[in-house]
Amino acid sequence: MSRAKRPLSRRYSRPITRVVIGCVATALTLTSCADSGEQLDESKALPTTVAPDAEISVATAKTKVALTANGEIGKIPFRVKNWAAITGGPDVIQGFKGGSVDLATNAGMPSIQAHTQGVKTKIVAVQVRSLPTQKLATAPGTDISTLQDLRGKRIAFSAGQAQGLVVLQSLKDAGLSVDDVTLVELNSPQFLTALQGKQVDVAPLGEPVLTKYLKEFGPEGARSIHTDALDALSVLWAPVSALADDKKLSAITEFAKLWAKGEVWQWENPDKWIDAYYVKDQGVTADDGRRIIDSLGQPYFPTDWTDAIKWEQDTVDLVTDAGLFGGKSFDASELFDRRFEKVIAGAIPDKYKTAPVVR
Repeated sequence: MSRAKRPLSRRYSRPITRVVIGCVATALTLTSCADSGEQLDESKALPTTVAPDAEISVATAKTKVALTANGEIGKIPFRVKNWAAITGGPDVIQGFKGGSVDLATNAGMPSIQAHTQGVKTKIVAVQVRSLPTQKLATAPGTDISTLQDLRGKRIAFSAGQAQGLVVLQSLKDAGLSVDDVTLVELNSPQFLTALQGKQVDVAPLGEPVLTKYLKEFGPEGARSIHTDALDALSVLWAPVSALADDKKLSAITEFAKLWAKGEVWQWENPDKWIDAYYVKDQGVTADDGRRIIDSLGQPYFPTDWTDAIKWEQDTVDLVTDAGLFGGKSFDASELFDRRFEKVIAGAIPDKYKTAPVVR
């Protein structure tokens, strides 16, 4: 799954436009925090049983839906103190810093952002995607139809989230640099409002938000532009403070298995998943849910994280070359707790541990 490094043609120099939509901290304006001083002994073996009174707070709403639908939620051998209703990387980082979140699901980008802020975290589970999950949505009435049309346009941008990586890669694919566009700093939940209000011309959107947006604003000229930009990783990650707590560590180790089993169940039970998640939870039609499912690739949970770390390093280099996060590169392997590398292996069938097959 390795890809060649693709540095931007020029380092980032143009100021990022900041649009205020509500009171939400954005990826570039989060205040840095001091090193917590928490140390993690990664030579220590992971627990093999869950502590009787273990409890954690998790930010992974999609997993909650999956575990409810497949009947596993009542069998969780520890207490989930809170299913935090946050998804964006910057908000998760704030949850880690405030001690309100112990474990979350995100793309690979937020852990890079956390590192630059001095927030100690570790990736504890890895899923690899083989197909793009984002498209570039246009505001109603714009004349954008190709990546080359992005020149001179206002693009919603969140440096600490997967959407930021998609923007950077898309610009490179179009032969453009960040100096050829205006990047409008927003948190991803604000992208939709900014598109609707024509405060930006383009924003990366994933499903099912994209489908709902195009149904409402397609008649007014909104469209989606395909991009091959791929954010390959979906991860479970946790603050070091949680991993250094033996009770929480035992729950996190078990939750990693439940997360992977939930993802596999979604793939193997598409009709039930469409009804539980896309229709009942996200409010799209069953037909749209089927179309979205058909655009996804088989989940893949590698038991060797070497390629995943290489991908994360390429991402570090990409954002560093763009001048983001202070322009300082670092060793991406620092972001991974490789004690967890094979934790999921016994929880899923072998076919989900090898290269994904696109159906």
